[in-house]
Amino acid sequence: MSVFAYEKDSDGIVTITMDMNGPVNAMNAEFDLAYGETVNKLVAEEGLTGVIFASGKKTFFAGGDLNMLLAVEPGTEAEFYQQTLATKKLMRTLEQLPVPVVAAINGAAMGGGFEICLCCNHRIAWNNRAVQIGLPEVTLGLLPGGGGVVRLVNLLGLQPALPYLLEGTRVNAEKALADGLVGELVEQLDDLVPAAKRYILANRDNEEAAQQPWDRKGFKIPGGNANSPHIAQMLAGAAPMLRQKTGGTLPAPELILDIAVEAARIDFDAAMRVEARHFCNLCTMPEAKNMITTFFFGLNKVNGGANRPADIAPKQVKKVGILGAGMMGQGIAYVSAMAGIEVVLRDVSLAGAEKGKAYTDTLLTKRVSRGRMDEAKKAAVLSLIKPTEKVEDLAGCDLIIEAVFENVDLKHQVTKEAEPQLAENGVWGTNTSSLPITLLAEASETPANFIGLHFFSPVDKMPLLEIICGKQTSDETLALAFDYAKQIRKTPIVVNDSTGFYTSRTIGTQVSEAFTMVAEGVHPARIDNACKALGLPVGSLTIADEIGFELSVTLRKSHIELGLFNEEDDVTPLASQLVQDMVAAGRLGKKVGKGFYDWTEQGKQLSPEVLEKYYREDVSISQDDIKDRLLFRPVIESLKCLEEGVLRSVEDGNVGSILGIGAPAWTGGYLQFVNTYGLDRFVARCAELSELYGDRFAAPAIAVDKASAGETIA
Repeated sequence: MSVFAYEKDSDGIVTITMDMNGPVNAMNAEFDLAYGETVNKLVAEEGLTGVIFASGKKTFFAGGDLNMLLAVEPGTEAEFYQQTLATKKLMRTLEQLPVPVVAAINGAAMGGGFEICLCCNHRIAWNNRAVQIGLPEVTLGLLPGGGGVVRLVNLLGLQPALPYLLEGTRVNAEKALADGLVGELVEQLDDLVPAAKRYILANRDNEEAAQQPWDRKGFKIPGGNANSPHIAQMLAGAAPMLRQKTGGTLPAPELILDIAVEAARIDFDAAMRVEARHFCNLCTMPEAKNMITTFFFGLNKVNGGANRPADIAPKQVKKVGILGAGMMGQGIAYVSAMAGIEVVLRDVSLAGAEKGKAYTDTLLTKRVSRGRMDEAKKAAVLSLIKPTEKVEDLAGCDLIIEAVFENVDLKHQVTKEAEPQLAENGVWGTNTSSLPITLLAEASETPANFIGLHFFSPVDKMPLLEIICGKQTSDETLALAFDYAKQIRKTPIVVNDSTGFYTSRTIGTQVSEAFTMVAEGVHPARIDNACKALGLPVGSLTIADEIGFELSVTLRKSHIELGLFNEEDDVTPLASQLVQDMVAAGRLGKKVGKGFYDWTEQGKQLSPEVLEKYYREDVSISQDDIKDRLLFRPVIESLKCLEEGVLRSVEDGNVGSILGIGAPAWTGGYLQFVNTYGLDRFVARCAELSELYGDRFAAPAIAVDKASAGETIA
């Protein structure tokens, strides 16, 4: 029996209900067989008046089988191209049937799922939050290969289609209707297929209802083709803007733009072949494989709780206490209240706590002004936050998060003061970016209930939460911390204890390497430009200015005093001296208007004072070496974290490096990068860099061993 149920009614309407083996409908070998058989049967069907494509799953259709796409290797493009053309031909046959074909969209129709819908003459969606529509392939380093680029350009016009194609925009049913992605909504799920039948019966004598717009005589692309003056003007700026955004590191958006322009320039079937060629080529590229591996498989594994203790029942945090209403504390209060959690926000003074609550008020006011929230919802969220200076107001919290300054004595003090207010079996979370959790837990009466919760700034925007387990942290505590992260809609990675954990330790190597190159005499502009060329969101020197230099000096001094760091172990002494010199010169960063850059209301420019002190014209270094020094340092540190057991999984390292510290998307994360770069090649390049620039570039044993065994980092 086919996984595509085929049912013809007395009116000659055939309803195809897709119900493939597995949790979702997906484009794979099973689909190819069922779809081919179904289309051929429809072509031969006598007395056919219309066709409905429906789903037997909660989602309409999930898209392509990404495991299959990962398996496409260089050298197999020609074979894969023929397979792609065969699928496209079936889709073309479907849309050229002489009767109306309707998609009855009951749930998410993403990627290949929406491409199936685009082959239909009419699309009806259930007006429910379960319905999400879009072509998100670009977010996985891919492009729509089943005709999605070409059909969407022909349906909407070039300019309206580009956000869906280049940004992977996903929309709900109402927005899909407004933008022309679907033609009709129904309010009741049970009315979806009947509505499709009504449409077919009402249009049985309407010849155009059985034709795609682009197959009708005299069709013109909405808004004009690529040669139209206003479209040509838009395109003249589109490519440079795209290159500025991606730094040229992401091939998918550039290929999508090329296909979209061709779709608005040449005939439909020729454009489909162009799309197929680019799709097949892209699937073999390392960038696509890296992004699929991490942004789909890795992210799903992390969010799915691979590192959450499986034998502990889920639990919701109902009341959270937050100590410290500064930048981090006020952000944690906001995301907690938005999740419907009762929040007690405590500071040393009531005025300070109220100022922290005002931050949530400001963010909610913006949401109201943009139509994303009404006043009643705003008032409800604000009512959940209680500002206070009284420790006893924390009584009964099932989670208390301490978010005070990075000072061990201060953190110990607030722990001893407020921990007794926890509810029975309550959890203490410390928000720290570098201090070992086991050390901070020494002040706790119940270290098994003590855990690290490293939030990233700004908390309301950054998607990652790094959960750090101390030596005595219990599984129950970890489970609650993980559940809280999901409540506040954060992606939680779980790591083991060490100074700097994973994210701070890793980003620190990249920044210190940038400092080292400045101290060696490399022009600072070359360093920040190399960061952009790598696809980093911000240059390392710019980041340093925005964070400021005093904190680095303070933390270094504190770590030395605590025995967490020995100066003789410093692998970048030039960087450490540079930071001290910057502080001594009063160049504390953006906050005072002076760092590597001079900051004004008009923007920033490289400081002549810094250039005079450090830049040397006689220093010769290739741009490739600058880029590799900036990239390989955090990659090597990530490998060391995996080797030492700080990272519990490769997926945590990849997801954490991208969502937490801005690893370039094309790498798939700092560990995944090594796999497609090639371990043998990576070890060899490490040896070259080590000889030129120091032992800090020596390949970790785990990379050498995996290379020797012919394995990958997995």
